[in-house]
Amino acid sequence: MEIPYKIYLSEEEIPRAWYNVRADMKVKPAPLLVPNTLKPATADDLSHVFCDELVKQELDNDHAFIEIPDDIRNFYKMYRPSPLVRAYCLERALGTPAHIYYKFEGNNTSGSHKLNSAIAQAYYAKKQGLKGVTTETGAGQWGTALSMATAYFGLDCKVYMVKVSYEQKPFRREVMRTYGASVTPSPSDTTNVGRAILAEHPGTTGSLGCAISEAVETAVSNEGYRYVLGSVLNQVLLHQSVIGLETKTALDKYGIKADIIIGCAGGGSNLGGLISPFVGQKLRGEADYRIIAVEPASCPSFTRGKYAYDFCDTGRVCPLAKMYTLGSNFIPSANHAGGLRYHGMSSTLSELYHQGLMEARSVEQTSVFDAAVQFARVEGILPAPESSHAIRVAIDEALKCKQTGEAKNIVFGLTGTGYFDLVAYQKYNDHQMSDYIPTDEELQKSLAQLPKVEK
Repeated sequence: MEIPYKIYLSEEEIPRAWYNVRADMKVKPAPLLVPNTLKPATADDLSHVFCDELVKQELDNDHAFIEIPDDIRNFYKMYRPSPLVRAYCLERALGTPAHIYYKFEGNNTSGSHKLNSAIAQAYYAKKQGLKGVTTETGAGQWGTALSMATAYFGLDCKVYMVKVSYEQKPFRREVMRTYGASVTPSPSDTTNVGRAILAEHPGTTGSLGCAISEAVETAVSNEGYRYVLGSVLNQVLLHQSVIGLETKTALDKYGIKADIIIGCAGGGSNLGGLISPFVGQKLRGEADYRIIAVEPASCPSFTRGKYAYDFCDTGRVCPLAKMYTLGSNFIPSANHAGGLRYHGMSSTLSELYHQGLMEARSVEQTSVFDAAVQFARVEGILPAPESSHAIRVAIDEALKCKQTGEAKNIVFGLTGTGYFDLVAYQKYNDHQMSDYIPTDEELQKSLAQLPKVEK
């Protein structure tokens, strides 16, 4: 059967329920812990920070499928289902017998997959009768998506944007403001935790951990507000499962079985969403796949981090999560993949990695942009720096197939477009881009400050 360039699904094939991979995990992700007691966080502990319904989703380890409300599914119809694309042009350019497919999530104004969870979280905030929400954003894709979602439901939106991205990506910031959000560079002097971080790290370019702390403080300090997050949490991976569910449906339509599934990994939203139904099959013994998480060498949580309980934020105001972490005090270098500059990884993905159900690879920034430019020139899409990590490894795996003659099916997630990342492309084109890899001493200094938890 000839495979078209783009495999489209109908509106009726948009998933009607999110898939919760935790329900099929025999060993569940470790629970969140309350910092002052080190006891598992309950719904009451989390409800003053997160929306009530989202707390239920966060703690749900038992229900495999959770129905998508009609209002959310109808919003999805504006840009979903997203296409699964056969990268014929890239295959020819590489001279590989491999078949390469990518799930393209850039067909919306936010330019990324982030809208899948943003609209869900805004919906539950509105349903709860809240005034607004607060959040952090790295590269700006999550902040953009959330500002779109809150505008749709008439909610206020306060965004703390990692300072280096705030300065590198002014146009992303302006999209957020156009949708009504207020955007503050983080760390800032508008919060107690921001002032403390600035005092300890003068001139810092910030991190997602810093911005999370500020957003949480603002949420709990203002009546009628809750904090929402674009990655890491179980609830976010749940919402993003629409990516993997659609991908699997599209592959099944043409009798294609993926051999290798690849996703970029920062906190885990895109990777977790893409791989969830495939991991479910692995857990149930129905099929097997090679799953590769790709992270920046400058922020290598999986490949060089420690599996331990750690704070989810630099200011240490959030619950503790057991995850692969570099330490909440780790401030990544100012690389251009802002969405991957987080010190830890989703507890769900961390447990799956710990069980050996997937592998991880770290790649350097210049090699990532080599792959991004090659992809843009032959496939006609300018990819986001984050997505380009997955492109790098997809190309590497396809070239291995060229050596062995194996016609493997490689699937990767193209999380979004890079049209707001032109400063990064300018640095690359001007040969001013550098690679930074933290030393063992730097990582040990950060890891030495992990909280002492006997679990």
